[in-house]
Amino acid sequence: MMLEVSPPDTAAAPRFPRLRALLEPWVYLSPTLVLIALFIFVPMAIGISYAFQNIQLLNPSDTGWVGLDNFRTLFDDRHFYAALRHTFNWTLTSLVLQFALGLGLALLLNREFAGRGWVQALVFLPWAVPAFLSGLTWAWLLNPVIGVLPYWLTDLHIISEPYNILSDPQLALYGPVVANVWFGIPFFAITLLAALQSIPKDLYEAAAMDGASGWQQFRKVTLPFLAPMIAITVMLRTIWIANFADLIVVMTDGGPANSTSILSSFIFTTAYRKLDFGYASAMAVFLLVLMTLYALVLLRIRHQLLK
Repeated sequence: MMLEVSPPDTAAAPRFPRLRALLEPWVYLSPTLVLIALFIFVPMAIGISYAFQNIQLLNPSDTGWVGLDNFRTLFDDRHFYAALRHTFNWTLTSLVLQFALGLGLALLLNREFAGRGWVQALVFLPWAVPAFLSGLTWAWLLNPVIGVLPYWLTDLHIISEPYNILSDPQLALYGPVVANVWFGIPFFAITLLAALQSIPKDLYEAAAMDGASGWQQFRKVTLPFLAPMIAITVMLRTIWIANFADLIVVMTDGGPANSTSILSSFIFTTAYRKLDFGYASAMAVFLLVLMTLYALVLLRIRHQLLK
């Protein structure tokens, strides 16, 4: 006599299928979310909490929560307003020049010509040089004793005689700006070149058949396709430039007479030279809020462009 054994039911329906479908992606993402929380949000929360405390390492006996006192000090500090003004000047001038020259370079590299591969490789060169070395090199180039740029500026009648513009409070900021433009052009050139190469060639052929000029093709075909990429690259680069104090610290150290001190370099000086971490954190929180509002506006504009 043989007994019939039924096979196990391997296709049993899971319990709570909707709950499982809802939680399953979060379970897969949980290691990444834990790492992001540990290495981004926890340090950020600690840093923000410093803005509401008195933390001066030179006065360790006077510590504790002070509420908004650091922010009241900030809005009464004339050096803060000067640094804020220099930050706008530094960011806007660097961004406009980097974008204009990067877009021109991207349009050039989008065309076929002999040696284009070599030129594309050379475009990456500024990013291969450490920021510290870039700042040191440009500081030497602007020095009239060992550099040539002061003599070229004199020949072009931009300055009356060869001297170091980094020692001139009226012109010192433009030394780091020039170095920053040289350093940042590759970012715009590479990202905009990738966007240009994604535009269908048929559109240009159709526009040419309709008699559109080169400028009309650029305005009606190229710019609409580039607009979303321009919005996101401008947003990223603006935030990087506003926080990029390396070149200024190396080339001028905020001088002369604080004429090149921007917010990020002022924060660095306050935290690591004056050892006032509470006040430095308050300025950092202000910069964080400013950059977040700016990013939200740019993302809103990009969302409208994608419609």
